[in-house]
Amino acid sequence: MAYRQQDSYYDSAQSAPIQPGFPPPAPTIHNQQYPAYDNQWDDRPGSPKSVQSSQFHGSQVHLNPQYEMSQVYSPPVPSMPYHAYQPDYPPGPVRPGPLREMNTGYSVAKEKLMKRRSVRHVELQNGNLVLDVAVPTHIVPKGMSSAEEMTTMRYTAATCDPDEFMRRKYSLRPYLYGRHTELFIVMTMYNEDEVLFVKTMNAVIKNIAHLCGRTRSRTWGPEGWKKVVVCVVSDGRSKVNKRTLQVLTLMGCYQEGIAKDSVGGKDVTAHIFEYTSNMVVTETGEVSTGHCPVQIIFCLKEQNKKKLNSHRWFFNAFGPLINPNVCVLLDVGTKPTSTSIYELWKCFDKHSNVGGACGEICVDTGRACSLLLTSPLAASQNFEYKMSNILDKPLESVFGYISVLPGAFSAYRYRALLNGPDGKGPLASYFKGEAMHGGGADGAGLFERNMYLAEDRILCFEIVTKKRESWILRYVKSAKAATDVPTTVPEFISQRRRWLNGSLFASFHSTIFFYRIWTSGQNPIRMLVLQIEFIYNAVQLIFTWTSLANFYLAFYFLVSSATTSTDGAFNFLSQGAGQDVFQIFLKLYIGLLFVVTVCSLGNRPQGSKWIYALCMVLFGICNIITLWCAGWTVYLAVPHSVAGWKDFPQLVATNQALREIVISLAATYGLYFFSSFMHLEPWHMFTSFIQYMFLLPSYVNILMMYAMCNLHDVTWGTKGDNGSAKDLGGAKKVKGENGKYMMEVEIPTAREDVDRMWAASRSALKVKAPEEKSHRDAATKQADHDRNSRTNVVLAWVGTNTLMIVVFTSQAFLTWVNTHFATSQGSNFNPYLSFLFIALAALSAVRFMGSLLYLIFRLFGH
Repeated sequence: MAYRQQDSYYDSAQSAPIQPGFPPPAPTIHNQQYPAYDNQWDDRPGSPKSVQSSQFHGSQVHLNPQYEMSQVYSPPVPSMPYHAYQPDYPPGPVRPGPLREMNTGYSVAKEKLMKRRSVRHVELQNGNLVLDVAVPTHIVPKGMSSAEEMTTMRYTAATCDPDEFMRRKYSLRPYLYGRHTELFIVMTMYNEDEVLFVKTMNAVIKNIAHLCGRTRSRTWGPEGWKKVVVCVVSDGRSKVNKRTLQVLTLMGCYQEGIAKDSVGGKDVTAHIFEYTSNMVVTETGEVSTGHCPVQIIFCLKEQNKKKLNSHRWFFNAFGPLINPNVCVLLDVGTKPTSTSIYELWKCFDKHSNVGGACGEICVDTGRACSLLLTSPLAASQNFEYKMSNILDKPLESVFGYISVLPGAFSAYRYRALLNGPDGKGPLASYFKGEAMHGGGADGAGLFERNMYLAEDRILCFEIVTKKRESWILRYVKSAKAATDVPTTVPEFISQRRRWLNGSLFASFHSTIFFYRIWTSGQNPIRMLVLQIEFIYNAVQLIFTWTSLANFYLAFYFLVSSATTSTDGAFNFLSQGAGQDVFQIFLKLYIGLLFVVTVCSLGNRPQGSKWIYALCMVLFGICNIITLWCAGWTVYLAVPHSVAGWKDFPQLVATNQALREIVISLAATYGLYFFSSFMHLEPWHMFTSFIQYMFLLPSYVNILMMYAMCNLHDVTWGTKGDNGSAKDLGGAKKVKGENGKYMMEVEIPTAREDVDRMWAASRSALKVKAPEEKSHRDAATKQADHDRNSRTNVVLAWVGTNTLMIVVFTSQAFLTWVNTHFATSQGSNFNPYLSFLFIALAALSAVRFMGSLLYLIFRLFGH
């Protein structure tokens, strides 16, 4: 049903006269297609594409220096007298500290604007407070004075829950203009600064410009921006970064003095600002005109209710009105390349059965890969991300079910997300976690609440198993996005705690309910392939559960076998020194496990960061010893003459150590090299492999131990006070002379005040913000039954791994090995290691085959 849009609050019978400089009221629109701007595009040869640097102190802002925008047209923008709008602050150097804002003139301009606000009577729109306010003169493109979306910003004060947004007859401009939305992009943020926000927003603008530049596309072209809506959702008004708000002010998507705390006695839950912006802003306040307009919805939530609630505003509040084809999810701080969003969309356009897709998340390595050289932790994560994108994601894409589409950069077909008539479906399951972690789900056990820490994994499983719809998930290698990774030990451990716990229990969930694939409507071949994938995932789950024991036993057997022989691995120190080295490092390994367990049970990573860092270094040294012993064992097993290598097949068949160690290592680490070169991305093998190998024991022993010991912590990282600050003023309900109820609001009405705030925001961004020390939040009190459940799970996990260690290191088992598995070289080789190496080699072979098939299918366009 269509909702009528009221023209403007200026045409109210009780409103004051329109202030000088304000544009005339926009024409009433009754859900009609907004007039096209074809006649406004400047297609003359040599026409400017952006405001040049002469206006901005010698700086230029380009959308994408590597992408020639010759096909994209932009409305001509006149030279604007920015220098005429200087902030009101005394001459002299800008002083740091608390007076920084005052020195830039921002506080002065804001104070003047708030004091000069006028009381207006505003007619309600379908019972809701909606204001159309003029944007600063500086950002209105020439020739667009009649275009309401480019001359006025629309503010809506939502007083309802996201699920009731459409039922309460709220509306959005793309819906009122009757536009078809092909891409609906959401950028979620909390308190990210202007640097991270600008990095993501400008990358999105580049992608939209690329869509507009595809003149031969049946979907895109110069008017393609009308099919894209960008939604920025900020989690908590009191938490949003003020400098990020200044960037949004320069873009025209936010104004001070407009928002209200309450409307007619009802508390406002979200402040929604809408504007079609043509401005590109840098983190230092430099402004230029973009190649195409961008429809932006800025939703500033009043309270901090976490990311899932932000997505609920996007999907459940705005989604039904926008009704997009594809939804793209981005976190502020993630930077997609200039064509990545198009590449994701193309996957949906080519394959009608694709319900979700993701691109490659890579580590932002800094200028000239400087981060990899200065931070071993970042380098190890870079290697981990790369190998996941080379081996794991292609394999899962070939099967048709990707276990997790990263929330930082992924896309979904909106139709695949929708719930069924009974209210059950992917979105209902996705948002179930919000009630659990918000204390609204009575009776939810620890297993279920940990499972919903990985809500994106639940969403993927629900889409693929959606009844009778046969959706699949795809990996799009050509869509890339860079993101920041933790570079400190506490941040790293805290991040992985949620990832590991959520993924572990979500994997249990998908493995237990694998049979739901039988009712998903998939064809028999696809169903068989998916069944194989679930079996593969179950095997991986077993190895994940026993990873602590497997790593310890590999260390134990490799080092012990290389130090007990007469030609030991450490005889270069002194004859028989191997046994002493083995005992020292064995006790060190056990001691480190004990220290990590104690710290994990009682301390936050922030409080024990030096202990964790020291444990990482010592575990790395243990791994170096292990690799040295493995190499020494191979050295002893292979022939030391050319003649001995002549019959290589016979050598492999008769030499057990060579067969099992060399083949398993080649199937793991050799596969890393080969598959990386096969994907034409080998550089991480040279920049990050050593760091990853050094920190590999910490991924197993420290991260897994901390995650399992903190199962009772099912928080999403509550970031402090989530109440609402009543400092905006309210809108009172009054009865007008014509008998209609109206809202009495206090808003800015003087054009010069709005322009001064715009200029002051620009000046404030030029001054770099001082670094603020982060304060630790108070720990959330957990219920006793959560801690008891945590204890039971940890006992089961530690008990399983300890039992394996006790059995395979017992004297009875070692005696049996000595009796039945003595090698011709006189050393003993453990059958447990044989099984472990063969199993890992088999799993690696499956990953390699999936990666190879993905490249073959991609080559033929599938």
